[in-house]
Amino acid sequence: MALFLTLALVSCRQDTPVESGPTESELRMLPPEQRYGELFRDVQMAKVFPDGKTFADCVPKYPTHEILEHYEEQKGQPDFNLAQFVEANFALPTAYSSGFRADPTRSVGEHIKALWPVLTRQPDQQDPGTLLPLPHPYIVPGGRFGEIYYWDSYFTMLGLQVSGRDDMIGNMIDNFAYLIDTVGFIPNGNRTYFLGRSQPPFFAQMVKLLAQDEGDSTLLKYLPALEKEYAFWMDGLQEVSASQPTHLHVVRLPDGSILNRYWDKFAKPRPEMYHDDVVTAEASGRPDEEVYHHIRAACESGWDFSSRWLADPQDLSTIRTGYIIPVDLNSLLFNLERTLAQAYRLAGDQENADLSEQRAAQRREALFRYCWSEEAGFFLDYDFEKGSHRPIMSLAGLYPLFFSLATEDQAASVAPVVRDTFLQAGGLVSTLEETGQQWDAPNGWAPLQWIGIQGLRNYGYHDLADEIRQRWVNLNVLVYERTGKLVEKYNVMEGGGEAGGGEYPLQDGFGWTNGVLLKLLEE
Repeated sequence: MALFLTLALVSCRQDTPVESGPTESELRMLPPEQRYGELFRDVQMAKVFPDGKTFADCVPKYPTHEILEHYEEQKGQPDFNLAQFVEANFALPTAYSSGFRADPTRSVGEHIKALWPVLTRQPDQQDPGTLLPLPHPYIVPGGRFGEIYYWDSYFTMLGLQVSGRDDMIGNMIDNFAYLIDTVGFIPNGNRTYFLGRSQPPFFAQMVKLLAQDEGDSTLLKYLPALEKEYAFWMDGLQEVSASQPTHLHVVRLPDGSILNRYWDKFAKPRPEMYHDDVVTAEASGRPDEEVYHHIRAACESGWDFSSRWLADPQDLSTIRTGYIIPVDLNSLLFNLERTLAQAYRLAGDQENADLSEQRAAQRREALFRYCWSEEAGFFLDYDFEKGSHRPIMSLAGLYPLFFSLATEDQAASVAPVVRDTFLQAGGLVSTLEETGQQWDAPNGWAPLQWIGIQGLRNYGYHDLADEIRQRWVNLNVLVYERTGKLVEKYNVMEGGGEAGGGEYPLQDGFGWTNGVLLKLLEE
């Protein structure tokens, strides 16, 4: 509980100047824009580093107050150089897998297994930078991502399972349970600047994956963590009403139904993309805090960014994530409710098992009412502020099939839409919109291929699922044979598979690509 208590103490002091006396231990728990104040803003707005995440992940060489005192003394001098000051006072973050060189004699499967040690972090010591230390080893995605990421980890675990690495799966789940116990939820990643948001709640699915090999006792072991995970997402249920329909992640619809949205409790520029967020907010013509909330909520979705969240698909400044009921999130929470029911039954707690089943049934009914479009024959996100479906079709519409909550008739409608519109030469495209955002066309992503393939298999559409599998595997192998790399995302529509778009260069590594590909190759 020490980390939680530190966070609580620091949160009470967030508006207090550094000079008022927080200890270095307390300062470490602040997001970096609060910890370093003017220095942080100056570095990010000057774009000292091309990628804003670099400085957010830098490790200070000296105590915070010393660095800030030196900055105050030196910044006004005629020969002051900001980049040199940063270099003298901070150590750059480690780029995991950046030095790894592929062996061209290895198959792609052998390459992935050779990468696991490269992408492994050992239990963390107390970090003077922004890293939240974890007690067990874990796998990072690679490239610029040198920390654990919540939803990435489930798809990485698929490959670890194939590799016989249940020990690492258990370690990573234990780390997430530790975060739930110490900070109250699973953050986007184990960085102090992620403490305002989570990511798509795959924790229950991770536990069930481990239970496949280790038995139902796994569900009992993690029942307390599953309960706390659910409490985090449903925090605010008692506060919503007809006059106040939203609180944190909870949304009350006009008929009294309860569904959830993505949300981040902070309304500030993201420290890791500070400059970009300031520019986006300035271009929006809207209150800055409103824009920051919606940007951060999109980051919690994992789809940062996509036309799913934009009023104008071509303009990021029109982002409105917090007004949207996402199909994927509510399918995941349905799964969490069903998993809790299963765990309660194993524990002999029939009352709570029945309650969880009732909540899942109510969510399923509400999801059908608000997110199923007869006209499109597809599941769509719902804009509760406008009272209408979002016009953007995306692979989030396959989550109800993945979690087997769709009806047979709905699946029969979804399958031809997938075949006729989403299926491309290299697999499934994320949306049908070309916007320059990385979660739109022409890009495809490993987690969405897995969701689509398994969702279609759940309803008997094996030929279509196998076709998607083969096209995705072929594309991954093609790029690997040409470049020696497995990357974060792929262009599934054209060219040689190299993807573009987004806020940063294409990343090599790559955790969830490795996991999904190895699982598909096993077949």
